[in-house]
Amino acid sequence: MHTRRTHRRTRIGRTRTAATLLAAALLATACSAQGASTSAGPAAAEAPGSTEPAKTSLAALPQATPSELAPYYEQKLGWRDCGVPGFQCATMKAPLDYAKPTEGEVRLAVARKKATGPGKRLGSLLVNPGGPGGSAIGYLQQYAGIGYPEEVRAQYDMVAVDPRGVARSEPIECLDGREMDAYTQTDVTPDDAGETDELVDAYKEFAEGCGADAPKLLRHVSTVEAARDMDVLRAALGDEKLTYVGASYGTFLGATYAGLFPDRAGRLVLDGAMDPSLPARRLNLEQTAGFETAFQSFAKDCVTQRDCPLGDKNTTPGQVGKNLKAFFDDLDAKPIPTGDADGRKLTESLATTGVIAAMYDEGAWQQLRESLTSAMKENDGAGLLVLSDSYYEREADGSYSNLMFANASVNCLDLPAAFSSPDQVRAALPDFEKASPVFGEGLAWSSLNCAYWPVEPTGEPHRIEAAGATPIVVVGTTRDPATPYRWAEALAGQLSSGRLLTYEGDGHTAYGRGSACIDSAINTYLLRGTAPEDGKRCS
Repeated sequence: MHTRRTHRRTRIGRTRTAATLLAAALLATACSAQGASTSAGPAAAEAPGSTEPAKTSLAALPQATPSELAPYYEQKLGWRDCGVPGFQCATMKAPLDYAKPTEGEVRLAVARKKATGPGKRLGSLLVNPGGPGGSAIGYLQQYAGIGYPEEVRAQYDMVAVDPRGVARSEPIECLDGREMDAYTQTDVTPDDAGETDELVDAYKEFAEGCGADAPKLLRHVSTVEAARDMDVLRAALGDEKLTYVGASYGTFLGATYAGLFPDRAGRLVLDGAMDPSLPARRLNLEQTAGFETAFQSFAKDCVTQRDCPLGDKNTTPGQVGKNLKAFFDDLDAKPIPTGDADGRKLTESLATTGVIAAMYDEGAWQQLRESLTSAMKENDGAGLLVLSDSYYEREADGSYSNLMFANASVNCLDLPAAFSSPDQVRAALPDFEKASPVFGEGLAWSSLNCAYWPVEPTGEPHRIEAAGATPIVVVGTTRDPATPYRWAEALAGQLSSGRLLTYEGDGHTAYGRGSACIDSAINTYLLRGTAPEDGKRCS
């Protein structure tokens, strides 16, 4: 699934399971071996289906820039008006294949908002909201460039690049709007062989659409390649080191950059961290448990509210989950009306996605209670459909952003598929349902999508140590649904200079979500270079 943030932000990242509940393997991807290798070689990763963390580490690239890449590193960006007040845009070129830099290129969209001053300019601050597939430029223009702390925006040029295949950077398109409507309504908890075949066919159609749209680019949208693009951008911006804030999947992208270019890694903030050492199946399983943790927190709060449709103060969180699962089962048998102009009804899959969408931010819990009340007591699924559509980035005219297409394209390239057949999913169902009685079944089946991908994966799980890098701040939230807190602990432990900063609370990611302690620690790091003490905790 992916990961994302709803608090004053565009969608953030997604991992391989929850995020699409059908659409893609999101946030949880480990580095691609394309253009880099692990210390023990790219074939040294775990066997298919393994759940054990990798022991090999991502190797740094040579410090000297290869001569054949010089034209890219020496390019000058031509800034122009974006059509958004205060922002400028440019187009950057990068090689399609870093191993063969003279055989084609990609054009990447870049945007910036110049430092507002007064005070000393500290260079460029690159931001990425995650996904993979989230538009960094949209995030910059809608939040970071106007919502980051004033003192940060005063001293940094705020910069974003849409990664290859994403949004404005040669976006991959797989299905049209009507096809995506059908895809998002596909039953991801198949009850028999016929429904299983329908789900497999949906995954195959999605994959074939991506392959037909971008047969060459689809082989070169890995996280390693996106990280190498960021180094080209760093040079084009005139910065000696990269300063970066990445959220969710953006932490994996930032950590990959540090692993490849430890000498060029400056002040890096990795918020809502991923663990790159885990294989896809383990990532999906742990994320499933993360959503259960978040749901339990919601359930405990819900029963204290007068408008909770899932129980009252005497209802245990476990029973709240059973009540919600029973509602999903009812929808599986009989979807309910939504009043949608395109005739869509609220199916089990759409309702589940709507609930998951609200788990990213506790600020959405009231909206979820109201939407569940309308659906469960008034037979009106409109509210949950709105939540689901926001998750998929579906517009009112029936069109979709390319978020889900890019998400699957990156994830299925970065890691071998979690499962290769329906039989493997069925065998793993007990583990997933134990991790989450509410979401486990659907998230297990959602992990099957990469099995039918038209391009072989180039990446494997691996550790990232970034030996020699300056202090890197890794932020974890204790009840984060999409990037479980354990992942932040793991990444901070892998990085030779990692500093773990903990937010004790709910929701996905921590910076800019209301904790003065978190914000102060990160702002001090970005402005003065002083990293928080390893293990610092905030609430």
